[in-house]
Amino acid sequence: MSAQSIVLKVTGMTCQGCVRSVDKIVKRADPQAQVQIDLPTGRLEAATSASAQSLISAINAAGFQAQMG
Repeated sequence: MSAQSIVLKVTGMTCQGCVRSVDKIVKRADPQAQVQIDLPTGRLEAATSASAQSLISAINAAGFQAQMG
């Protein structure tokens, strides 16, 4: 499966620790993912072969709120 660009809006991140946690969640779904997260805006951009829905589900299961952004 080829990488696609996915943009999500993630709320509930309050610190760099949260950013690292969300980054790890994405990389657990796709170890090759390239992830950029902007904490102030909650914008997550990933080049990944994982589906947007699988990332949203995994991020939400960790206690954050993710949606297509």
